[in-house]
Amino acid sequence: MLQENFSAALFLVAIAGISDGLDGFLARHFHWQSRLGSILDPLADKLLLVATFTTLTYMQLLPLWLLLLVFGRDLVIVIGALAYHLKFGEYELTPLWSSKINTVFQIALVLLVIVQQQWLPQIATWSTTMIWLVVASVIISGSEYILVWGTNAWRQMKKS
Repeated sequence: MLQENFSAALFLVAIAGISDGLDGFLARHFHWQSRLGSILDPLADKLLLVATFTTLTYMQLLPLWLLLLVFGRDLVIVIGALAYHLKFGEYELTPLWSSKINTVFQIALVLLVIVQQQWLPQIATWSTTMIWLVVASVIISGSEYILVWGTNAWRQMKKS
């Protein structure tokens, strides 16, 4: 992307997004789920999104405040998971549907911005709409994680 080779970037991001969805489908369908996979899959998603969001923000194709909002949500989730782990021990890493939707919206935004840069500059309003969908999904999924983890922590504290 930094070399403005948006065709190659589009191909690579699309392949990464499709392979992530296929991987999740196959893991569920054939029961190939594992604790390691439940950690590595969201980590791979985060690496892809951190790299692309940071690059697009550096190129001034996405606003800095959006990057900070997305990172802030992820930071809250990581700190919450670590705090829960330190206080109560091992926990089940099950992604929430709102988080999956958030990931899809973020990948869609990246793809849309790349397409806009390479072929269709006139779809800027679509990118703006997708930015606001990402904002909404970041807020909803972040809030849901706080609610779910907070409820779980409260239940654990009541047991002890």
